[in-house]
Amino acid sequence: MEPVITINPGATKWDIRQKVWDYIEDNNLANFPRPVHNRIPNFKGAFTACTKMSELQVFTQSTEVKVDPDKPLEGARLAVLQAQKTLLVPTPRLRTGLFNKITPPQDATKEQLRICSSSQGVRDFSVPVDLDATVKVDLVVVGSVAVSEKGLRIGKGEGFADMEYGMMACMGAVNESTVVVTIVHDCQVVDIPEDIIESHDLTVDYILTPTRVIKTNNPFPKPLGVFWNKLTIEKLEKIPILKKLRALEEESGKDVTLGVAPPEGEPGLQTGQPKRQTRRRPRQNIEQDDMGESRQEKMSESERKARQRPARVRKEGRGDGGGGYERGKGNRGDNLKEKGPEEGGSEVMSQRKLPLSVTTVYLGGIPAGLRVSELKAALREREAAPLRLTWQGAQHRAFLDYSDPEAAEQALEALQDLSLNGHSLQAELAKSQRGGKRSGQSNRRPRPSTPPKSDTAPADTESDTNEKTEE
Repeated sequence: MEPVITINPGATKWDIRQKVWDYIEDNNLANFPRPVHNRIPNFKGAFTACTKMSELQVFTQSTEVKVDPDKPLEGARLAVLQAQKTLLVPTPRLRTGLFNKITPPQDATKEQLRICSSSQGVRDFSVPVDLDATVKVDLVVVGSVAVSEKGLRIGKGEGFADMEYGMMACMGAVNESTVVVTIVHDCQVVDIPEDIIESHDLTVDYILTPTRVIKTNNPFPKPLGVFWNKLTIEKLEKIPILKKLRALEEESGKDVTLGVAPPEGEPGLQTGQPKRQTRRRPRQNIEQDDMGESRQEKMSESERKARQRPARVRKEGRGDGGGGYERGKGNRGDNLKEKGPEEGGSEVMSQRKLPLSVTTVYLGGIPAGLRVSELKAALREREAAPLRLTWQGAQHRAFLDYSDPEAAEQALEALQDLSLNGHSLQAELAKSQRGGKRSGQSNRRPRPSTPPKSDTAPADTESDTNEKTEE
C-alpha cells in the first residue's frame, strides 16, 4: 500500500514529524487535543485501531502489557483491562517514577474499566512500580508520529518511549524478543529513511491502523539499555527516576558518562523539539468548531453589527412562564432560583452566574430525533454532566459548560467514543468559549453574540427546541 504522505530525500526526523502533523491538521483527521503538533496525534479511528490488538496472538498469550499514557492508546489500555491482564502505564514524562500498575476495583463494570483506562484512571487507580520490582513485560504498546512498514518509528521528539524501553531493559523487564506494537492512523505509515534512525531509537514489530494490521518483520535491534551519552545533566535533573537508575548502573561498573547538550535550537534527544511555527487549523475546521460564530470569512456590515447587539431576552424552561435560572450558593445543582424575564432571565444573565473559568465543550454529530433527555442520561452515565447544557438539536449539536479547563478535559476523555442511536458524536473544545475566558486570556467577559434563529427540533416530551439552555 502506497503511503499517502511522500517523504522527500534528505528529510530529517523533524521534517517528517512536521509533514505528518500538517497533513493530519489539514485533513481534519484528529480529535481533541488539537492542534496535533508536538503531540502523539489522537487520530480519528484510534479506538477501532486499538481493538485490533485483541487479534494478535502475542496479545492473547501475554500476561503483563505496558501501554503508553497517550490519548489515542486509551482503547488499548481498555482492551488489556477487559482481558484481565496486568496493565502497566508509564508516569507522564516520567516525573514521579517509571510506571504504574493499574488496579481496577474488584468486579469492575465496563464503565469502571473505561475510566481506569483514561488519564483519570491512571491517577486514581494505580500503584507505583519501582526499579527493583520483579516485572516481566510480554508486550509493549507505544504511540508514534510516524512509522514505516519496516518497523522504523519516530515519536514526538522527546525520547520518552526510547528511554522507558531502555530502563525496562535495565531492570530485566524486557529483552530482545519482547514484542513492540504501535497504533497509528493509516496516513502515519510512511517511508522513513534508515540512515536517520539511531541506536537509541525504539523499533516496532506490529503496526495497527483503523484498516490494517501490519507485521513489520523488524530486522532492527531495540535499545537494551539507557544510552547515557545521549542524555544531559539537564535531562537528568528533570527525571528523578533516571538519576536513581544511573546511580545503580554506576555501582555495577557501567559507563554512565553523560553527553553534552547541542547548541540551543538544534534538534536532539537532549533538547527536545526545536522552535517551529505551528500551523493553524484549516479555516473550514475552525468554522465547524466555532459553532457558526465564524460562518463566513468575510461578513457583511449588517452581520457584523448584529453580532455586537446584546442577546435577546428569552424565556427558558418548559413552557411554564419561567425564565433563566440563577445559581445559588452551595454545590452544583443546589438551590436553583428561578427568575422571570422581567428580572433578566436570559442566557447572558445565567452565563454571568457561572464560574469565571468556565470552559465550553462542543458536541457535534447529534443524530436527528435524539432527545435532550437521552443525551443528558448518556452524560450522567459517563460522569460528564456539565454545569449547563445548551441544546441545538436541529443543528445536530450541543454546548456543554464545565467549571474549569480540567473538568472539560476529563469530560472530553469520557466522551471521545460516545455513540448514540448508531451515530458517533464529535466532542471537541469549543474554540470560542461561550461561558468564560479561554485559556491564557484575561478575565474580561466576552461580548454576547446574537443567538441563532430558533427552529423547532423533533418533538419531545421535554419540549426540545432549536436552542435550549439548562443548568
